[in-house]
Amino acid sequence: MNIMLLGAAGFIGTNLMIHLAQNSNHQLTLVDKQRTYFPETEMIRRDNVSIVKSRLEADTDFEALLQRQDIVYHLVSTTVPSTSNQHISQELISNVVFSSNLLEACVHCGVKKVVFISSGGTVYGKEADCPLKETTSTNPISSYGVQKVTIEKLLYLYHYMYGLDYTIIRLANPYGPYQRPDGILGAVSTFTYKALRMEPITIYGDGSVVRDFIYIDDAVRAITNVASGVNPHHIFNIGCGYGTSIKQVLDTIEKTLQTTLNVVYQDGRNVDVPVNYLDISRYETCFGALKPVGLSEGIKRTAEFMKQYYKL
Repeated sequence: MNIMLLGAAGFIGTNLMIHLAQNSNHQLTLVDKQRTYFPETEMIRRDNVSIVKSRLEADTDFEALLQRQDIVYHLVSTTVPSTSNQHISQELISNVVFSSNLLEACVHCGVKKVVFISSGGTVYGKEADCPLKETTSTNPISSYGVQKVTIEKLLYLYHYMYGLDYTIIRLANPYGPYQRPDGILGAVSTFTYKALRMEPITIYGDGSVVRDFIYIDDAVRAITNVASGVNPHHIFNIGCGYGTSIKQVLDTIEKTLQTTLNVVYQDGRNVDVPVNYLDISRYETCFGALKPVGLSEGIKRTAEFMKQYYKL
């Protein structure tokens, strides 16, 4: 099977590649803007893995890119929730128009399925009660979430008009190996990295914000189960299924790493939903219990990776 990962050099793409490349029947094409963006891993040098450099912009020649592809994983996003409200019109072009042009080319090229990594953390907004079901109304309070919902609707439209199969993964907050610890995305990875380096950790608000954190191996396993499975649903929440506050994350890092954190508190941000965690019962009904690793074990594995990868 020919599988293409668009935006493959990122955190999720790297871990998906490592997982998918283990199956020699998969021919993987990894697409991103620069070859140097890809972390060096043993799996990236396998015979069934190839890398294509592409700008990944709205005017990309998608039809040339997508020839002979069966499944396309759409992992591309040019924005993050915390800053997405600053340049809304530009981000709509970069992400929504990009996605529309991509789907048009998928139809023309005979792609069998598109797997889109959406956002369980932003599409639902702040008014709904947790745990959030796939049927919960989507009222995002960030442009990032609006873009994700709009792309979801485009997938439905192309399925309705042309029969293009699709899967939407509303992913919670993944963390773990290969996530950039730069403080922009990924609280658990960023805090763990800063704890290992004895650096200050900045918290927006008082630490009471609640999120659903999932270790990347569990997320990838669930994503690929859904992508390859046959079921009546197109949208799946993927997370741990319970909430953990930022304060609890900090406490767990301290206990797991046996260290004392230097935490700096700043004013809260209006793009941060106070409480967000997902109902994963649809996934577990279709594919069995997810059984994600606990936060302490996930932090331990992340720290061990960072010590080796970053030579801490």
